[in-house]
Formats: sequence, structure tokens, C-alpha cells
Amino acid sequence: MSKILMTRRDMMAAALLFAPRLRAAGGETLYNGIRLPDTWPPRDVQLSNDPLPEPGYLLSPPDVIPIDTGRQLFVDDFLVQETTLRRTFHRAQYYFGNPVLKADRPWEFSDGVGKAMPFSDGVFYDPDAGLYKIWYMGSDCMLHATSRDGVHWDKPAFDVRKGTNIVHLGKRDSATVWLDSGEKDARKRYKFLYSRGHMKPLVMHESADGVHWGEPVGETIPWSDRATFFKNPFRNVWVFSLRDHDWTPGQPENREYIGRLRKYWESPSFEAGLKWKRDDPVLWVMADRLDPRRIDLNVQPQLYNLDAVAYESVLLGLFSIWRGQPPDRDKPNEITAGFSRDGFHWWRPDRRAFIPVSEQFGDWNYCNVQSAGGCCLVTGDRLYFYVSGRGGARGVRASGNTSTGLATLRRDGFASMDAGDAGQLLTHTVRFSGKRLFVNVNSTAGEFTAEVTDAQGRAIPPFTHENCLPVRADNTLQEVNWRGGADLAGIAGKPVRFRFHLRAGSLYAFWVAPDANGASMGYAGAGGPGIPGIRDTAGAAAYRTCCKAVTW
Repeated sequence: MSKILMTRRDMMAAALLFAPRLRAAGGETLYNGIRLPDTWPPRDVQLSNDPLPEPGYLLSPPDVIPIDTGRQLFVDDFLVQETTLRRTFHRAQYYFGNPVLKADRPWEFSDGVGKAMPFSDGVFYDPDAGLYKIWYMGSDCMLHATSRDGVHWDKPAFDVRKGTNIVHLGKRDSATVWLDSGEKDARKRYKFLYSRGHMKPLVMHESADGVHWGEPVGETIPWSDRATFFKNPFRNVWVFSLRDHDWTPGQPENREYIGRLRKYWESPSFEAGLKWKRDDPVLWVMADRLDPRRIDLNVQPQLYNLDAVAYESVLLGLFSIWRGQPPDRDKPNEITAGFSRDGFHWWRPDRRAFIPVSEQFGDWNYCNVQSAGGCCLVTGDRLYFYVSGRGGARGVRASGNTSTGLATLRRDGFASMDAGDAGQLLTHTVRFSGKRLFVNVNSTAGEFTAEVTDAQGRAIPPFTHENCLPVRADNTLQEVNWRGGADLAGIAGKPVRFRFHLRAGSLYAFWVAPDANGASMGYAGAGGPGIPGIRDTAGAAAYRTCCKAVTW
């Protein structure tokens, strides 16, 4: 099980720390049954190099967990009552043809150095246009490119600076672009927030097409430069991920610097979200002693940035981790993954690099790999992650040429529950309104079966282990059927449990869909081919669309 990364002492301390908060819970109830406390976001977080405690919803999950939103992932034990399966975390794999986007136009170069990377910025799939769209950082500008397949990119000529793909001029640092599919005002479909530099105001724009941004619609108080934002559709709020720094308590002459951290600020309105005061954002998260140190530098890692997006039934966080500054190389930052079910508290059981830097000078990603706004896109049975990479320069602290790379992961493939000879997993009590059980499973070397039980663990005929038709497949969208059982409609709305039996295989996710098309009704990150918005309402139909669109 993944929790070996936290000692028993850590877990007991976590329980004590969270107990008062859990007893005081009386606020909003989320899609997954988690009940938030009256004060939200929490204002009592204390950050240090010690790990934050385990999220309270893992220590005390709801008595009955609603599972109508999204594929149910096994990134933690939120859904797991008991199991003999072994959890394995997986990392994204780089595309062999990287970089997929690099500087090749005169206006993408400055002093002979090419710039073509997202510094967060954004990568989204636009279902109206049928295009992947990327916004990326150039030299004192933002540029825009499009793609039919997510691999081969075009740089259209726009009229912002005639004959180029520049869409915004002006000196900038970190930025985020967000395609807001839920925006009712077409003039505001795209959101753009960027930093002019450290301790300068963040500037906001909105746009109908992501090309013409017009005059700013607002700006913040002065803030640190590496600030980003994302939409949390589970609660319909905009979240601002704000870089800050902190020191240990005490007199200035005795305080020690503990590093970069993130503060949290949320707003139901994007425009109104800019109106925070200095003390409004709350402490959120930072790196800690569980983040491994580089052997060659041996310094405590720090959290450089945090981008996030709703993926299926969880919030996915991509944590850019700074592991020190070599004297002869640009920052070897790399990306790790984390998950949240309440939108604030993170579970980061695997601290390895999810998307790493290269240790080979001359590679496009030798330095400073960081995530793109939007985080991931769903392309058939794969997830696409676009990242910045800096090639560096030999023997000096310089970014060198910058470009954009692609890494991919099996859909839902962040974690799998694995069996050798045989194993089982019993879920907590859940409730659903769908009709058909689907799983993401690889059981080609063995088999997978499932049964449905009542809340006490007694099998409900005909949905028994013996009646289940064995699954021997490698499929990210696999229906499970029983002899004598048409569908699960008769037990919809009732508290039940699932018991999964697995031999020689891996289970990644399960969900109960409305029909045989297998749509999860969950969130699809930054979108993807065949998905009409940000939710998977298409199921198998999106796979068919994707297969026509993507070429390798």
C-alpha cells in the first residue's frame, strides 16, 4: 500500500491534528460526500519542512460515498475499505519525437536564443474549432499555435503583429491562459492572467478567441512573479495559486528561511477574484522533507509552482519542485503529482519526478521542466501532458533554448491496484444513479471479476462473483457484465459496496455509467477530441473520434 511513505507516528499525529476540524465540519457538502467545515478555506494551516498531515477525508471518509462524478481512481484509500492488492504509482513517459514545439520563426529568437515554451500559459482542446491550442512564452510576448493531433503544431499568422503568431505584446513573467467552456458571455471565453515581474501587479485580460485580448480588465496588488490560476468546477470557483516565501517564527535576526510556498485564494468570479488584500490569501502547501534531495546538491527542495485541473473525480496537481541551484546549470526543476478530493488538502504519496529533467546536456529538457496551464488533456486512452523544457548552456546558469515537450500516460494511469496470483479489493459503501459498471483494467495475463454487495458485505444476486463474466483484456473502458443481470438499475440509489477480484493484472479505475457508452460524467482535464466540453459525456464515442484525429 502507498501509505508506507508516511510513518505510523505521522498518521497518528495527523489524526489528532484533524480531529477538531472534522468534528467542526458543518459547511458545504461536496460531490463526493465530503463535508467542508464552516470556515473555508482553512486559515489554520501551518507550513514547515515537516510533511502536512494526511487529509482529513482519508482519516474519516463519508459513511456513504456518492460516485456519480467521474471515474473513481485509486490514488489514495478514499474508496478502499480493505484490499490485498498492491498499489503502484506510475510516471508519464516522454514522446519519442520531442520537442513538439520549438523556436523556428525570427520573432521567437532574442540574441540568438530561441524561446517557445509555456511558462504555465495554457494548452487546451477547443471542441468548437476541433483543435488543440497552446499559448506560450516568447521574447517579451505571448504566442499562440494550434494542432489537429496534439503532436504537429501550426503557427498561424494573426493580425496582432501582422504576419506573426504573436497574440500579446509586452514584458511578462509567469502567465496562465484558461479556456472557460462554462462561460456564458462569449466575449470572456478565454481568461489570461500574467505577471509583469516580482512584486508587481498581476494583470488580467479576457478574450472571445484567445488571440485578441484588448485592454486589461483588472489587476491585483503587487505580488510575487510565479502566480497562476485554475478553475475548480467541483465547487465552481476560481483558484489563484500564489507564490510566496516564509521564515521560521522569531526575531528577524534569528529567523531562518524555509523556502518558497503557495498561498490560496478563491473566488466565484474571475474578475472579482483580483480584489484580494495582502492578508486574504491563506497558507496552502510547500515542499517538505519527503521530497527527495538531489545527491549532487543536497539542499531541501522547494515548491516552485503548482498548476491544477479537475480530472475525473479528483483535482490533479502538478507540483514544480526546485531541488537546488547548481553553479554551472540552470535550475533542474521537475514535476511531481498530487491529488485532492476537497480542492485544498493534497495527498502526495509518490514524490518521484512524474515528469523529470534530463541529466544529459544537449537534451531539450536538461533544465527546468515545468507544467502547462490546463495540466492534462484526454486523447483516447492516453493523457497528454505538455511541459516546458530549457536546454541550458554549458557551464553557466542560463536557460538556453527553450521548447515544449509532450509526455503521455495511460488514461487514469496515475496509480494501479495490482495482483500477482490473486487478490481482492472491497470498496467503502458507495451510492450511484447509473446502470452499467465499467473498469479500466489490464487482465490479459489473468482475469478480473466483480460483485456487488450490500453495506454489510453480503453479495446481491445476480451480481455475484460466480455470475460475473470474466474480463481478460487490456482496456481503459471495459464494461463488466453478469449472467442473469441486465444492468444495475435495480440497485441504483442504494448503499452498496463493490468487491473486485483480480488475478495477474492491474486495476486503474471503476465507475457506473448511465448507459453502455460508458461516459463517466467526470471532468476531462483540459479537454480532448470527441469530448464536447470539460466533462466526459461522450464515453466510447470520444475514443472513436480520437482514433481518427491522432497520428503517430
